[in-house]
Amino acid sequence: MTGTDAITVVIAEDSAILRDGLVQLLTDRGFVVTSAVSDAARLAQAVAADPPDVAVVDIRMPPTFTDEGLRAAIALRRDHPEVGILVFSQYVETRYAAELLAAGAARIGYLLKDRVADVSDFVEALVRVASGGTALDPEVVTQLMGASRRTDTLASLSGREREVLGLMAEGRTNSAIATSLVISEGAVEKHVAGIFSKLNLPATPTDHRRVLAVLRYLEG
Repeated sequence: MTGTDAITVVIAEDSAILRDGLVQLLTDRGFVVTSAVSDAARLAQAVAADPPDVAVVDIRMPPTFTDEGLRAAIALRRDHPEVGILVFSQYVETRYAAELLAAGAARIGYLLKDRVADVSDFVEALVRVASGGTALDPEVVTQLMGASRRTDTLASLSGREREVLGLMAEGRTNSAIATSLVISEGAVEKHVAGIFSKLNLPATPTDHRRVLAVLRYLEG
């Protein structure tokens, strides 16, 4: 998928002005906007009725204007894994963002409205997500990883560990990675443990180490 004319989009944005603006912007550039809604419930209905290539989702929508959109995006990721998700918000919600990325970063984007300097950047990100890629604002990555920045720790990974981490970034399970690399699942588990150790990702109560490892891979 290289152009925009075949890409179908559902928009979920509670601001009527911004919602209509996105519809006009995307339509003018050849996208097909199949639905534009104002809340998470209507988003779920629109995607179930006619799954698009990608859904553009704001985070804070009715009724509480807290995290409805991101929780809806997680549900879409679970129920319609073939649909790309582009979160487009003023806010970084780290808890649910990590959960959204837990199954892999393919077909996922997270852009901050105030940091999109050019319309072409938004369009490029949308095409990338619809095509199976990833589009994460660096500020989102920074906040998900915490205040400390990575060093060149990826360089410490072996060639096989980098292969395993690359497949983790595609959302593959350990079993699927083992099949792809023609090694045992036990060997994959050892490589994953080695990745966590070299990237200095100790176990925590929330234990999003797999997500954090993938984020470091994407950043690197």
